[in-house]
Amino acid sequence: MKKIALLGCTGSIGKQVLQVVERYPDQFKIVSLCCNSNGQLLSEQINKFKPMVAGITNPEGALKIKSLPKQTTLYTGENALLHCVLPEADVIFVAVVGFCGLSAVIQGCKMGKVIALANKEALVAGGEIVMPLAKEHGATIIPVDSEHSAIWQCLGENTNKPFKQILLTASGGALRNTPISELEKVTASDALKHPNWLMGAKITIDCATMMNKGLEVIEAMHLFNCSLDKIKVVIHPQSIIHSMVEYTDNAVIAQLSAPTMDIPIQYALTYPNRKPTSAKQLNFFDLSLTFNQVDTNRYPCFELALAAAKEGGVMPCALSGANEVAVQLFLQGKIKYTQIASYVKFALEKVVNMPVTYQNLVYTDGFARECVMLAFKEKKFD
Repeated sequence: MKKIALLGCTGSIGKQVLQVVERYPDQFKIVSLCCNSNGQLLSEQINKFKPMVAGITNPEGALKIKSLPKQTTLYTGENALLHCVLPEADVIFVAVVGFCGLSAVIQGCKMGKVIALANKEALVAGGEIVMPLAKEHGATIIPVDSEHSAIWQCLGENTNKPFKQILLTASGGALRNTPISELEKVTASDALKHPNWLMGAKITIDCATMMNKGLEVIEAMHLFNCSLDKIKVVIHPQSIIHSMVEYTDNAVIAQLSAPTMDIPIQYALTYPNRKPTSAKQLNFFDLSLTFNQVDTNRYPCFELALAAAKEGGVMPCALSGANEVAVQLFLQGKIKYTQIASYVKFALEKVVNMPVTYQNLVYTDGFARECVMLAFKEKKFD
């Protein structure tokens, strides 16, 4: 029986992990649960799965937790996440959103654990730290993002396998057919109406701007140890092909399935075995698959991400932190959709590049976030 430490248990991915555990209760056991602030749902999950340890980083959220099983220890505050990275766990499932996931991934690597990684920022910001640590301590990183899981599968689950290029697919997001001239007027509600995927708010906005795809490019560079020029992004509106790998003989291997996270989430837990999921079976007679190039006029955030990837150092970290704040401002109705890229660009222009150390990443993440808030307070783009 695999023991799972689940970080980010109340989010979209976390809840789906728990569905897999309930589907195969004889194969998986939850030993820790951690979330940011949703104390009410965490309380329900604790009493259902009875973990050894639970954590909530926002102490106010802990007030919603009225009772605990006698075997469960609860931690609150900023270190709660690390308390949930347990030595007893076989798999550390990192489903938290944001830079905060990096410290947990580093700790999991030092423990030599299997890390099911659904947190982009850990590798976007800290890939230069995480991947060598994983190798040094014998940790295994299994990608959970649908695209990176697809690439991993196309490589035969061998990240050292040589290839010609990665073809990273993108849906184009909720606003892919909205005239560019009208993007300035779109609301958060508009941008959250993804045609294929049901995800959290932040990642859905990132899909609309294609910042998400830029972050995935950087993540893939670290996961599959390749340069930027070996990754090509392809718009594939149907989200049936989750990514492809082209080999030196020009053969292309693709992974196809209905657009659901159930497959990559479950496979990260059951690997090397496959088991039935809730995913709908494909009917190839109903499929019509199309592909397009990325329109950089429509997706300036994507261009910013590629520029940060080329510059390297702490710039991807700055990109991620600045974007996180800008997206929150948009979701709160405080800035326009088209201003997200402007705020991120402003922050990137203020950041001084430095070598990648954990301390430099913490500083850069905080500084980039402050830059966005400063620009917002000064109404630089109004």
